[in-house]
Amino acid sequence: MHYDRLSALDRSFLDLEGSNTHMHVAGCFLFEKGPLATPSGGVDIDKVRDYVASRLHRIPRYRQRIAYIPVENHPVWVDDESFNIHYHVRHTALPAPGDERQLKRLCGRIMSQQLDRGKPLWEMWVVEGIEHDRFALICKTHHCMVDGVSGVDLLAVLLSPAPDKEFEPAARWMPNPTPSGGTLLRDAVLRRFEVPIAMAGAVGAAVRDPGSAAARATEAVSAFGETIRTALSPATDTPLNRPIGPHRRFDWVGFDIDEVKRVKNHLGGTVNDVVLATVAGAVGRFLEQRGIPIGRQRAMDFRAFCPVSVRADHERGALGNRVSGMVAKLPIAELDPQRRVERVREITKQLKETKQALGAELLTSVSEWTAPTLASMASRLAFENRTANIVVTNVPGPQIPLYLLGARMAETYPMVPLFSSQGLGIALFSYAGGLYWGFVCDWDQFPDLHDFVCAIDASFRELCDAADAAA
Repeated sequence: MHYDRLSALDRSFLDLEGSNTHMHVAGCFLFEKGPLATPSGGVDIDKVRDYVASRLHRIPRYRQRIAYIPVENHPVWVDDESFNIHYHVRHTALPAPGDERQLKRLCGRIMSQQLDRGKPLWEMWVVEGIEHDRFALICKTHHCMVDGVSGVDLLAVLLSPAPDKEFEPAARWMPNPTPSGGTLLRDAVLRRFEVPIAMAGAVGAAVRDPGSAAARATEAVSAFGETIRTALSPATDTPLNRPIGPHRRFDWVGFDIDEVKRVKNHLGGTVNDVVLATVAGAVGRFLEQRGIPIGRQRAMDFRAFCPVSVRADHERGALGNRVSGMVAKLPIAELDPQRRVERVREITKQLKETKQALGAELLTSVSEWTAPTLASMASRLAFENRTANIVVTNVPGPQIPLYLLGARMAETYPMVPLFSSQGLGIALFSYAGGLYWGFVCDWDQFPDLHDFVCAIDASFRELCDAADAAA
């Protein structure tokens, strides 16, 4: 019988989900209609559905659902024998001509709805009626299926660097039978017997090369200790860290990637350092607009959780999560933009030296062979203990134009999930000369989300002015 066991990290995203914490990643992709336009001005939804169906053999997880091993209660992937492409690829419209504000509201509503655990955990919404002869694709996938880098590779399954309009029809799909509960339980018991064998192999490798083993162990223990120390030390409480509800707002902004690189080249650091410096300036500005003192003399301990991909090159395109993370203290009280970048550079350099991401990955690896719920408990503890105030994730994407059946993708805005006491999340995606920011927040706590987007723009313009002065 064919099935795949979820990793401890993938399972943690299922375990963390609740009625208010939806663990799906998402994105809004804006396209020029091009050859997908219909005579009535809409979008050829039948062609889009047929095309998606024709590509699913390359991403088999998208036709699988969650099942559970009896007694152990660990989730596995099995083929969905009642898979229906019409359920997953959906069609809707804004009242034409719909503007960006209406589209953002629609994104927020779609992101406020949990995915059905009884079906493959993804949806695609084709949205027509958008001004300037465009349409949108809103994609929503559960985090247990993909991480940011894996998700970028999945785009390549549907998008092409050439404006091709034709495709081979989908072959008939024959699902594998769902394994019985007895089969799943038997395999789980056998897997438990493999643990001593795997541990013996690790011990044997250490005996053959004790010097390298000792160095790796020392590095791992140090990284693990740093990770635990950070998790047990809460960041400053802020209005961004109240218990969230189920409803979401979504907003976005885009910058020219060449402008970002110019700031990097003149002020130093990396593109990600510029991103974090921009966020730091915006948070300070936004909190003060709300009347929250951030302490110019003794700045509050405001932290961003930054996911870090640990996916090797040979793993690109593989489903599931290969991601760890680092927690960076942001200099939100620093008024000088150039000094703000310098401080972020110092912070990220120190984090790389402590190998905090290695410690988080080690915790997940231990979970695989001991208690699969350990990663879930650790993640829940970290977020409930306010290890970080916000999430900031930056995923590099292709720098050439991509097409969906000849329709050019113009802009792409990503979304991250919100955790139990994190009311704001920031995701970035670079594509074809642009750096696109997506902001998701709790609906009730952030009626002023657009003020934060404006603060991001103002903070970045400060960095641009500082780069001009340093040139």
